[in-house]
Amino acid sequence: MKDLALELGVSIATVSRALRSSPEIGLEMQERVKALAKKLNYRPNPFAQSLRKEAPRVIGVVVPNLVSHYYASVLDGIEDEAAKSGYSIISANTHEQSEAEVRVIDNFIGLHVEGIVACLSQNTTDYRHFEEISQMDIPLVFFGRTCLPEKFSCVTANGDVAAQEATQHLIDTGSRRIAFIGGPNHLDMVRRRKHGYLEALRENRIPIDRELVVCERIDYDWALNATIRLLQSENRPDAILAFNDIITFAAFTAIKQLGFRIPDDVALIGFTDDVHAQYVTPKLSAIEDQSRLMGQTACRLLLKNIAGDRKIYREIVPQKVIIRETSARH
Repeated sequence: MKDLALELGVSIATVSRALRSSPEIGLEMQERVKALAKKLNYRPNPFAQSLRKEAPRVIGVVVPNLVSHYYASVLDGIEDEAAKSGYSIISANTHEQSEAEVRVIDNFIGLHVEGIVACLSQNTTDYRHFEEISQMDIPLVFFGRTCLPEKFSCVTANGDVAAQEATQHLIDTGSRRIAFIGGPNHLDMVRRRKHGYLEALRENRIPIDRELVVCERIDYDWALNATIRLLQSENRPDAILAFNDIITFAAFTAIKQLGFRIPDDVALIGFTDDVHAQYVTPKLSAIEDQSRLMGQTACRLLLKNIAGDRKIYREIVPQKVIIRETSARH
């Protein structure tokens, strides 16, 4: 179908509809597509088509890091919601690599999944594989990290509001040199959380020190070393707001390794899940993602899309700022 579309100068979706004799495509275009298909020896496989009619209803789920509690919890929410409507799910882990993400999407197309729920890898800056999904009219909903908002529904968290509230808490409890450690700046999730952090500084008339804003990668070793560099600098931070659970626990480890006291020397609050935040000493102040609810919400939107609803939705799942022992100075 890609070859036919390229030669005729039309979209893959147009070729697909023409081959099915869809009334959405004019008769002249249908005849052109079918004539070229015959010339190129394109033949639908009736055996495969019969299998497809009997196939279980399947949704594909793309996540950047299946090992983390956040994505496992999102997946649990998707699976729970999908089961209520008789769907099964297939999940794929991109390991934060855009090349793997492209392969996963291509595999899901080949498996004829009825829809896809996806979160971008941190390396993805080229969205052509998702443009193709749009052209093929395959339902897709993004969660967490998103792109192409004019084409796809998405579910995100109010990270800007939560980050502003968390930063304000650090200011209210005596911190003034607050660092933000985040992932790549091109990710909308990073931008939202960083915006909330900066807004809190502006509202309290605290000068923004660019050296305290470190955004590059979502990686434990990188975050550990970045935190160590910050804490060994001449004007070290007295508090850290961390972008996600990986970066939060890397920062926690770095502070401990250097012998600083939490929160007396360095206060810490991070975006992470509530369960693990309680298993460390001191107990971690956290911005809790309602990740399971995010998965359920994304799946509901996808099922609407599969059922024929073409409206583009923007759903926001609120986050909870939970104050424990790592953020309030004595």
